[in-house]
Parts: sequence; structure tokens; C-alpha cells
Amino acid sequence: MNKNRFILFALVFLGSSPFASLAQDQSKTPSLQITEELSLLDFLMKGGFFLIPIVILLFYTLVISFEKFRYIRRVSNYNKNILSDIKGSLLKGETKETIDQLKRENNAVNSVLIEGVSSIGRPIVEIESNMDKMVNIEVGKMEKTMGHLGLIAGIAPTLGFIGTISGVIKIFYSISVTENVSIGNISAGLYEKMISSGSGLVVGMVAYAAYHLINGMIDSYVYNIQKINLEFINILQRPNHGDKA
Repeated sequence: MNKNRFILFALVFLGSSPFASLAQDQSKTPSLQITEELSLLDFLMKGGFFLIPIVILLFYTLVISFEKFRYIRRVSNYNKNILSDIKGSLLKGETKETIDQLKRENNAVNSVLIEGVSSIGRPIVEIESNMDKMVNIEVGKMEKTMGHLGLIAGIAPTLGFIGTISGVIKIFYSISVTENVSIGNISAGLYEKMISSGSGLVVGMVAYAAYHLINGMIDSYVYNIQKINLEFINILQRPNHGDKA
């Protein structure tokens, strides 16, 4: 009889001991970890329908940015001593040889100089005008499709906000139908829909940054070509002292 009472007392003690509660907590831990684990893809997929155009805009932004960066870097790369190289043949009046020398490198700077050499014999004002027009043509090539980046910088965040608003409307509609005002349901729905807003803002920032970085490269080209144009005109006007211009 005493033995049975001891066993019963031991069972009650172990059932209420901290070890028993620790064992229960450990048994619950794996299920909690499983609930918290969420892959990045699953997380993004909770953003809803509006996340699809946002992802497409991100891909298009990256394609345009890479293509424009590579193109501008290639055409704006030029020989810093190009005027010194062509000055000798230019002063001798060998325009054809000068143009052939400039055509050896295909870049935006040489294209402008070729236009200037081809206009030799006309008034200086007309030569400058033709070279400025060629600069505008080259800048136009560089800026082609650049407007798309500016458009994406404004559209992507707007799409994200629309996705969030759409999700909030669905949440409150569901509440009005089910009459179940649960903090868990509302917070879960809101965090899922705000993924759309966050994604739209990220894509907008990427497009905005790419737009201004590429514009900076174009401004750098314009600055360099204006200096070269000035030196070229000085060579034509003061052939004996053009190097001091």
C-alpha cells in the first residue's frame, strides 16, 4: 500500500516539475520553427497579383541599365591625345587622311570631329553649329530609352501601393462578410499586402538610381566633347598656336 502511494506521489511530482514543462516546451519548439521558416520566394509570392508587373519592371530596368551603361561606356571612351594626333595632317589640309584616321576608332567623340573636319572650308560659325548638332545626335543615341527608367521609377511604387490598397479592401470585405474581427487575420493580411508596396519601392529606387547614374555618364561626355570642340576650333582659327588654347 505504501509502495503504491510512493509511486503515485512520484508521478504527480514529475508531472508538475520544471522538467515536465521543459519537455513540453521542447516538443512544441519544432512546430514553432516550422511556422517561422519562410523562403524568400514564398515570402514574395504573398505579395499578390500586382507583384508580377513589379517583377517584370525590375527585369526590364536591369536590362536597360546594363545595355545603356555598356553602350555609353564604349562610345564615350576616346583617345585623350586625338587632337594632337590629327593636328599635323589637319594643318596640312589633308582632310581625307584626317577623316580616315578618325574612323579607325568608332566612338562619339571621333564622330563629332569627323563632322568638324568635313565642314572645313565653311565659316567657323557653321563648323561649330554642325559639330554641336552631331553632339546632340550622339547624346540622343545615349538617352534613347532612358525615359523608360524615369517612368518605371514612378510607376513601380504606385503599383505597389495599389496592390496594398487592393489587399486592404479585401481584408475589410472579408470582415464585413464573416464578422470575424481578429487581430491575427488583419495583421497577416496587411503584412502580405505590404510586400507589394515594399517591392514597388525597391524597384522604383533601382530605376531612379540607374537613371541618374547614366545621366551622369552622359553629362561627363558632353563636358569632354565641349572641351574638345573648343580646342578643335582654336586649331582652325590659330593654327600656329592652337596648342596654347
